[in-house]
Amino acid sequence: MEKQRDMDWWVSMPKIELHAHLNGSIRNSTLLELAKGLGEKGTIVFSDVEQAILKSDRSLQEVFKLFDLIHMVTTDLQTVTRITKEVVEDFAAENVVYLELRTTPKKNDLKGMSKRSYMEAVVKGLRDVTTVEVGLAPQDLGMGNPVNSGGSGNLCNGTARKQKIYVRLLLSIDRRETTDSAMETVKLALEMRHLGVTGIDLSGNPIVGEWATFLPALQFAREEGLSITLHCGEVPNTEEIQSMLDFLPGRIGHACCFGEEEWRKLKSSKIPVEICLTSNICTETISSFDLHHFGY
Repeated sequence: MEKQRDMDWWVSMPKIELHAHLNGSIRNSTLLELAKGLGEKGTIVFSDVEQAILKSDRSLQEVFKLFDLIHMVTTDLQTVTRITKEVVEDFAAENVVYLELRTTPKKNDLKGMSKRSYMEAVVKGLRDVTTVEVGLAPQDLGMGNPVNSGGSGNLCNGTARKQKIYVRLLLSIDRRETTDSAMETVKLALEMRHLGVTGIDLSGNPIVGEWATFLPALQFAREEGLSITLHCGEVPNTEEIQSMLDFLPGRIGHACCFGEEEWRKLKSSKIPVEICLTSNICTETISSFDLHHFGY
């Protein structure tokens, strides 16, 4: 009973989520359903991926293998819309009142999907949410209490008295992308600012790609006034970590593999860190809570 009371208290507390990957937040039930459909078509062997989906403690490399599966099932616009709607509803059910949702705009010529149509499908998913009111446009987050405010000029799905969640979008550059592709993502983010796109994220498998590949697009994004967050230090790479800190992003994510010099530079630069403590432990990026840098 005591544990249940604690859980009820945590759920009831209004929360802010700053590091949510759209595809990484997909419901297990939805992923199983979509994977089963691919299995029936012969695209994958469902029995090979079922346990991977249900497994709760995945290493970092297992996580990226699972992302490969997720990318296979999110190849049509209808699925992208469905996943977005469900993810926002799930966060709202945990009383998240402000959500920054990051996703990599994808192309799939066979399905007629462009980076723009992908993001339009994401926005449609936000419009389709019915369990809560979604505040999306930038002018919607004004003065007053964001938990209770009715707001104006937003995406209203219901009465003004409904629970409300404010959503902002970060467009992610995947580390597998080219400089031109990264620049295309930044330009799309600029064009969609009026729909709540507020910044650029650099993410993806940390052992893939080179920092210099993405730097021109990130510099352009900053020149145009977009905020920037970088996945930084997920794996040991002193040279890249130093270069990312020299860039002075608005935030960095994880910072699991920093040495003393990197921590000194981070602190002197006053760059906030998005700490994903449970994720770091589950993926074995950090071996135990006692050793986690959260306390530091």
